[in-house]
Amino acid sequence: MEKNRCGWCLGDDLYEAYHDKEWGVPVKDDSTLFEFLILETFQAGLSWITVLRKRENFRKAFDYFDYNKIAEYDQAKKDSLLQDTGIIRNKLKINATVTNARAFLKVQEEFGSFSNYIWGFVDGKPIKNKLKSYREAPANTLLSDTISKDLKKRGFKFVGSTVVYAHMQATGMVNDHEINCFRYNEI
Repeated sequence: MEKNRCGWCLGDDLYEAYHDKEWGVPVKDDSTLFEFLILETFQAGLSWITVLRKRENFRKAFDYFDYNKIAEYDQAKKDSLLQDTGIIRNKLKINATVTNARAFLKVQEEFGSFSNYIWGFVDGKPIKNKLKSYREAPANTLLSDTISKDLKKRGFKFVGSTVVYAHMQATGMVNDHEINCFRYNEI
């Protein structure tokens, strides 16, 4: 029997697998939160499936999203990333990734973990919306506006409210699965 899924992922095996296993699952691990933050940064202005198809290439190119290593990237490493056809080659986004790794480390130092910081905005509990269709999901909210402003104040780049809301959805800070989706009540 076919499972009911959110409409946005239908028809693509990679999208469906991502939806079924990852999207909306609460993430408290700093390494995974960083990975999603960087992938969402690269997604800005593009479709998520584009990034998802290049995810393994991104992992290899960016030292498996090791923010300690990325924070140390020099110009030669950034230049080599600009030549890597397996990723989205955008100079501003590559530079932002290095900047964000450094800012990420500062947040960890201040809050004990990035997870403590980011989940503090929702008191550690996911917001559970009741969407009949994925089309009802907002692109941003007052909360994502607030988080975006705070991240920017802390030196993060490419973290506009829409990027932040997508990050919140991906990492389970908000449950935007459709109410008839099999994952809605599972997570």
